[in-house]
Amino acid sequence: MASVFDFSANALDGQPCELKQFEGRVLLIVNTASACGFTPQYKDLEELHRTMSPRGFSVLGFPCNQFGKQEPGSAADIQQFCASKYDVTFPMFEKINVNGADAHPLFRHLKSEKPGLLGESIKWNFTKFLVDRQGRVAARHAPTTNPKKLTEEIEALL
Repeated sequence: MASVFDFSANALDGQPCELKQFEGRVLLIVNTASACGFTPQYKDLEELHRTMSPRGFSVLGFPCNQFGKQEPGSAADIQQFCASKYDVTFPMFEKINVNGADAHPLFRHLKSEKPGLLGESIKWNFTKFLVDRQGRVAARHAPTTNPKKLTEEIEALL
């Protein structure tokens, strides 16, 4: 059975990134957007990343422009926005699709492991997948779920 650590994606700077480098860490994988009503969640995602990272936790951000075209910018635009507005230090990846025929293989895997209200489709930006240290999808959370509300779940996996 595949684990999240079997996948790869390009980092925001275009460099290939094997997710195997996160093996043994608890992950929160989120499809993000810079112009979404949920964009302020970057602040709480960054806070979780900074406070829990020393204990083996990482947030991974995957920009997506499939919902309301809320991530129209280039990789440089996304990097600049995340750094200047939210001081994001967690890993960010190239813009991807999370639904449809062109969905990134990682997100196809995440959705098949934890379908949501719309089955294997993602409803909107800032859908969150919590992954345990073995690379198994432990939980899926709606865009409306504030990242801080996941603290206990993350703690339980650390």
